[in-house]
Amino acid sequence: MSSTSATQGARARAREEVTAAIKDEARRQLAADGAAKLSLRAVARELGMVSSALYRYFPSRDDLLTALIIDAYDSLGAAAESAHAEVAGRPPVRRWVTVCAAVRSWALEHPHEYALIYGSPVPGYTAPESTVRAAARVGLLLIGIVRDAHRGRGVAVQPLPPTLRTEGERLAADLAPDLPPAVIMALVAAWAQLFGLVGFEVFGQFHRIVEDRPEFFVHAATQLAHGVGLLPQD
Repeated sequence: MSSTSATQGARARAREEVTAAIKDEARRQLAADGAAKLSLRAVARELGMVSSALYRYFPSRDDLLTALIIDAYDSLGAAAESAHAEVAGRPPVRRWVTVCAAVRSWALEHPHEYALIYGSPVPGYTAPESTVRAAARVGLLLIGIVRDAHRGRGVAVQPLPPTLRTEGERLAADLAPDLPPAVIMALVAAWAQLFGLVGFEVFGQFHRIVEDRPEFFVHAATQLAHGVGLLPQD
């Protein structure tokens, strides 16, 4: 390796280390004060950096928020995909519930990151297109499970009412043209209900209401599986 390549490699590693340190401090501030109060100046101060140096890594607060959001979505997606890999080949309902349970586990282990991506919007911030790929990972995994079932034993959902036919066709064209519009509509509803269930638990809405939350969640996730048309497993 030439001295130039070695120098460039060292610089790249140093940049990765500083970037990681900035993100770690930003996550600490998210946990302490919430996303709305995230400040590049405060991050720089805690790391012993001047603000101008930090701006070379993240030109604005929104750039830093976007990086944290992508990291959170990717971490969640990786957790769901890893859990799903362990039950590959099992009945669709089992695969569905496993993915849902992985989402719940990740959220309970990373409540502040979950709040960043599924909590209240950050005032003044609009997520850019670059967050879409990471945000779609769990949804695509769930669509894949239903697609496999559709190609196998089939799925059972009620037909759409005439008033929703156009919307269902539009959603199907955008999300999964190979699946019936009624299935896609059921998937979108189940996706919203899944993250509603998880959010209620993460944000304490089940306090003094649901005591056995793990069993409750498995039951609810199984009902969601049936709602998207997955047939009861043998």
